[in-house]
Amino acid sequence: MTYNPTVHQRRSIRLQGYDYAQAGAYFITICTHQREYLFGQIANKEMKLNDVGLVVKQEWEKSAVLRPYIKLGEFVIMPNHFHGIIWMLDDDGRDTARRVPTTIEQFGKPVTGSIPTIVRAFKSAVTRQINLIRQTQGAPVWQRNYYDHIIRDNKSYEQIAQYILENPAKWETDKLFIEGTL
Repeated sequence: MTYNPTVHQRRSIRLQGYDYAQAGAYFITICTHQREYLFGQIANKEMKLNDVGLVVKQEWEKSAVLRPYIKLGEFVIMPNHFHGIIWMLDDDGRDTARRVPTTIEQFGKPVTGSIPTIVRAFKSAVTRQINLIRQTQGAPVWQRNYYDHIIRDNKSYEQIAQYILENPAKWETDKLFIEGTL
């Protein structure tokens, strides 16, 4: 199908006008392309990562090494998706103030140090590594977008962190679980 800008209007699902480089906590969910089970399997209510799942783990942890202005919170890699918390820090390593001047990301124009740019780089690095392993150059690994939630208080953080940690144990009731695909 040929791209037609009057029909194919890509809209951002990010919060309009929000500065995603702002210090604070962000909950991220990224699904695999067509919700394919790529990263391993759940056994005895625990996620068992395969080689491809280990790539996701290594690249996520590498994100904080490459970017000293972030800290990683709880995260989990599931068979067909990923959940993680990113803390954007200010210049003093705290999560309480702006780290950079307000810079609103516009669709298609990356802003260095913003959540969308960090997620884009993570997805790209994972895709590159997985396609090398599978010898599937150019094959999609992730769905086009991702979900984010700005964590605004401690209660919300605690609930999300608990959800992430309990996700493998509750896999069969997860909305991303696909019956008969194990």
